[in-house]
Amino acid sequence: MSPRLLLAEDDLNLRQDLQRHFLRRGFAVHACENGSQAQAVLEQGAFDLVLLDIMLPGTDGLSLLDQLRRKQAVPVMLMSALGAEQDRISGFTRGADDYLPKPFSLAELDARVDALLRRVALDRRTTTRDAVRLDESGQDVVHRGRHAGLTASEYRLLATLRAHPGEALSKAFLYQTVLHRAYTRLDRGLDVHVCNLRRKLAAIGAVHVQIQSVRSQGYILVETEPS
Repeated sequence: MSPRLLLAEDDLNLRQDLQRHFLRRGFAVHACENGSQAQAVLEQGAFDLVLLDIMLPGTDGLSLLDQLRRKQAVPVMLMSALGAEQDRISGFTRGADDYLPKPFSLAELDARVDALLRRVALDRRTTTRDAVRLDESGQDVVHRGRHAGLTASEYRLLATLRAHPGEALSKAFLYQTVLHRAYTRLDRGLDVHVCNLRRKLAAIGAVHVQIQSVRSQGYILVETEPS
C-alpha cells in the first residue's frame, strides 16, 4: 500500500512542490494550508507520516503536535525556518520524531523520511515477546513482561535516545531535553541517570539495549537483536 502522508504547509509554492514530489514517489498525499484544516483531517483518518510546518496560521504546528500526541503515535517530522537549537529541543520535547530546518533539499528530505518510515516499520516488526517496548502511558520500559520501574527522567532519556537511532546526542541537548536545565561541566546528573538506566535495563534482561558514551560528544543508543 502507498504510504499515507499528511502535509501541513502554508507556503503555497512549497506545499505544491512537496505534494507533487511525494505523489511522484508513490505516496498518498493529503495537503493542508493551515493547522485547523490539518487537525480536522487527522481526526478523520490515519496516516503513516505527518510533515508539519511549525509556523502555520491558525493552530500552529507545535500546538497541533501537542493535540496529536494525546491521541496518536504517528511519526511527525517538523519543518521550520527557525534554526535555533531551542526550537529544535522544543519540538523533540513535545513529541516530534525529526526536525528539518528550512531551506532543505529534496534529497535530504527523502533520506530523513525514508529513515523514519524504516524505523517505524522495524518497530512494528519487532513488537514481539522479546522486544523492548516503551510504555508511554506508564512512562516505563517493558521486556518479556517485566517493567523496569523507570523514573520520569530515565524514561525521557531512553525515549530521546531511541528516537535518534545511530546518532550520538550531545550532553547539552540531553540536559535540555531530558533534565530541562542547562549543561555545566560540573553537573553529573545526566551521568547518574545513564548509570541507573543501564542497571535497570540489565535487571529486566534487556542487555541488547546499550547506552554507550561517545568521547567529546555525548551518548548513543545501540540496540542489537535479542538473544
